[in-house]
Amino acid sequence: MANQDVRTLVRDMYSAYEARDFSRVGDLIHDDVDWIIYGPKEVFPFVGPRQGKAAVLAALKDIATDYELNRYTPEITLVDGDRAAVMSDVSFTQKSSGRKLRFRLVNFLRFKDGRIVEFREFANTFDLVAQALGRELQV
Repeated sequence: MANQDVRTLVRDMYSAYEARDFSRVGDLIHDDVDWIIYGPKEVFPFVGPRQGKAAVLAALKDIATDYELNRYTPEITLVDGDRAAVMSDVSFTQKSSGRKLRFRLVNFLRFKDGRIVEFREFANTFDLVAQALGRELQV
């Protein structure tokens, strides 16, 4: 896959996700996707591994149920062949508490047949947990 093709797919994916257009998001996810969002499941039940498009879309809809997306802005995108790395500035509002969560995260994606076949998401989960719980964590 050409770098420009992957860059276009990445742009389409993040645009669809920010618009909460899960139909378009689904079109960009491979049926056999291997997807992991790293984080503590006790605080964020939607994190962890997901296998297959249906499981990923269910997790994304769970996020949308619990969090209102305020902003999802990709700041840096690096592409190499069929792979991309994206750092984004993100802001959500936790619907249950009204707390605003702002953080940066990094995604690593691999594409096959024009769709995401592998996805990994990393964030500073210590900071994110503190924001979600509404208090600084004592360590």
